[in-house]
Amino acid sequence: MVKLNKIYTRSGDKGTTVLVTGERVGKTHARIAAYGTVDEANSAIGMARVYTTGKLDEMLARIQNDCFDLGSDLGTPEPEDGSDLGYEPLRIIEAQVTRLENEIDELNAELEPLTSFVLPGGCEAAANLHLARTIARRAERLMVEAAESEKISEAALKYINRLSDFLFVAARYANDKGASDVLWVPGANR
Repeated sequence: MVKLNKIYTRSGDKGTTVLVTGERVGKTHARIAAYGTVDEANSAIGMARVYTTGKLDEMLARIQNDCFDLGSDLGTPEPEDGSDLGYEPLRIIEAQVTRLENEIDELNAELEPLTSFVLPGGCEAAANLHLARTIARRAERLMVEAAESEKISEAALKYINRLSDFLFVAARYANDKGASDVLWVPGANR
């Protein structure tokens, strides 16, 4: 159980922070950059939720909770020596990836197929979902970069990849099920 009585600790004043394992690392560490960007995407999702209702809002609420699970996963590296942490770390699991895939399919079933790329925008919810999508893509790039030097769970990498796909479909769904999408017109302003 998380208990936060005091918000500032001064322990990060010199540019370091603590992973879940207790290891102190620099705030520019690959894991910190990755889970910080997941948090940024989560905040953009929160902005979108100001404008959503019904099943889309329920899906986004689950995703916001998953983003905290993902942050915990990223903040808990596996010991390099293969030893046991002494507790079961919170990790993204395949069922969360599968749920996202099912929700993508559920929303996408109500959309017309695309005939062009979609410009980010439309209604308030869609615009914020597009922003969240681009932030999630940046988080994915940072996670892949971190995975080049240390173990990042496969389920976490799958989840962040599906998240940006979900946010794209969700933005279209929020735009009157795609009817209000703004489509790219190649070379329109030449």
